[in-house]
Amino acid sequence: MARFYPLFSGSSGNCTYFGTASEGILIDCGMSCRQITLSLQEAQIRPEAIRAVFITHEHIDHIRGLRVFAKKYGCMVYASPGTLRQLLLTGHLDGVARFDEIGADGVQTDHLSILPFRTSHDAAESVGYRVAFSDGRVACVATDTGVVTPEIKTGIEKADLILLESNHDPGMLRTGPYPPPLKARIASALGHLSNDACAETAVSLMENGTTRFILGHLSRENNLPELARKTTLAALTAAGGTEGSDFLLSVAPPRSEGSVTIF
Repeated sequence: MARFYPLFSGSSGNCTYFGTASEGILIDCGMSCRQITLSLQEAQIRPEAIRAVFITHEHIDHIRGLRVFAKKYGCMVYASPGTLRQLLLTGHLDGVARFDEIGADGVQTDHLSILPFRTSHDAAESVGYRVAFSDGRVACVATDTGVVTPEIKTGIEKADLILLESNHDPGMLRTGPYPPPLKARIASALGHLSNDACAETAVSLMENGTTRFILGHLSRENNLPELARKTTLAALTAAGGTEGSDFLLSVAPPRSEGSVTIF
């Protein structure tokens, strides 16, 4: 059965498991190898079962543990051409034996098909991922994007489950401690999705069949889990959805502790 496990999500680091009970992949590797290993073990997932790591982009909260993890466990690393160049230039693949670009046709493993779609972020060539399981289930990761582009909409449509960015509350960002240039960057088309933009996207997805929503990549300084959830819940309810029957909604914590979603 399809399994989804957001090991880490947020400003400090991001790493998500997709797979089965016996093997799977990671999307991003943004905490230390030791932390990722411990988190996998808490969910009774062997680190050796990771067949590949798929990187969304080169920012440190998505690649912090990549080099050590990939070397230790010998897994393949995939990234977009632009991201791969940045990883090589900055030494984050030093000593890693197996890596490659992921193109528009994606990558196929024994149980998974992984397709990238471009996101709108201030990185070399950021992407999200659509993961199709052999039983027909589809899960997506769409974070680190300032806007939801037509390509993203196509990439995430009709997913059964989605980890969707709900990074900041506009009011908290506006009155918060960040300097004006950083606030402008976060709120820009190359920044991060707000709670409101996330909610709008979730409504469109629900209307096209998505039933499981996990809100992720919340800002520690400019958001609150209860506020992010409330915003999307209100939008889904206003659109005619009923929680528990039409959809399930949760917030990925900064660090999960063994709570795997089977869908």
